[in-house]
Amino acid sequence: MSTLVIKDLHVAIDGKEILKGVNLTINTNEVHAIMGPNGTGKSTLASAIMGHPKYEVTSGSIELDGEDVLEMEVDERAKAGLFLAMQYPSEINGVTNADFLRSAINARREEGDEISLMKFIRELDKTMAFLEMDEDMAQRYLNEGFSGGEKKRNEILQLMMIKPKIAVLDEIDSGLDIDALKVVSKGINEMRGEGFGCLMITHYQRLLNYITPDKVHVMMQGKVVKSGGAELAQRLEAEGYDWIKQELGIEEEAEQDV
Repeated sequence: MSTLVIKDLHVAIDGKEILKGVNLTINTNEVHAIMGPNGTGKSTLASAIMGHPKYEVTSGSIELDGEDVLEMEVDERAKAGLFLAMQYPSEINGVTNADFLRSAINARREEGDEISLMKFIRELDKTMAFLEMDEDMAQRYLNEGFSGGEKKRNEILQLMMIKPKIAVLDEIDSGLDIDALKVVSKGINEMRGEGFGCLMITHYQRLLNYITPDKVHVMMQGKVVKSGGAELAQRLEAEGYDWIKQELGIEEEAEQDV
């Protein structure tokens, strides 16, 4: 079993504190969902876990299997088993999907143990068929000219091929129609098991209709203020966030793009 432990994490952007003491523990064989109003720091948390240079960790810790994640470079975090599906995946001209995926897989393997070309092609073809992706997407440049739905399916393709220990999915459901949502959810559910843990950031219960989370967390004002099971997300869908604000005495604050 692998474990990602976040303790009292404080993160600032341009000197302004966004995360104000986040505590989370995510084990493999668990799917966690984070919900919350806009501007509460959900995407900041995702970026801080993967080491985006814009986000300054001012205090607290992130550990993966007892190793200090904050001491790792971005590529070292990926090699250690962390994965981030971004809300807005980047387009990379000149690098095909297939080349990117094979390089990413081999980067996590020891020298001399690289995946063979034939095994890679078999796994890629099988996974793309599972995700109902056109075969030509393997040879298209990474995310270049992809629709929003194609980019999100491509993120799940990467997830299933790379097989990380812990994945952070930042609004993987954003902009998806119902058919694409079902396919993306199918891929995430296929990954569930003892070797995989997941933290999904979402605004909507609709994703959780297809991926039942083991735990749901609510973020407000840069902290996790409430946790529960799947029923917590259902209540949020029905009643919104006001009842939590009233229960905890949380005052409104200005919305931020974080």
